[in-house]
Amino acid sequence: MIDVNIMPLAKLMGVRLIEQSPDRVVAEMLVREDLCTTNAILHGGAFMAFADTVGAVATVLNLPKGAGTTTVESKTNFVSGIRAGEVARAECIPVHRGKTTQVWTTRITRPDGKLAAVVTQTQLVLAPKG
Repeated sequence: MIDVNIMPLAKLMGVRLIEQSPDRVVAEMLVREDLCTTNAILHGGAFMAFADTVGAVATVLNLPKGAGTTTVESKTNFVSGIRAGEVARAECIPVHRGKTTQVWTTRITRPDGKLAAVVTQTQLVLAPKG
């Protein structure tokens, strides 16, 4: 299992892993004022960092022993905002798990269950050193 406390930005943002398996990662994050833009709405960059964290965890759970990963592409569609004080929920599932790349889709929802953002990211699989 992955501990997000070893990921400095995820720890700073307050990301909490709820569920993690090679097929699905679920996380939550309290939307704080310091993560918001005007009108106390979660900043787009915070949405993206939240999804990138969840996608990275999903990838690591699927890596061969000794391999690493890095994000090489990320695409976000913003659908609606999440207000300060609310909890954002992210669910990440695989689109493709290959030898050199993995592609993940993360749906971020509001507390009422409505979609707030969809993020598709491509992770490069870095071969073990040595």
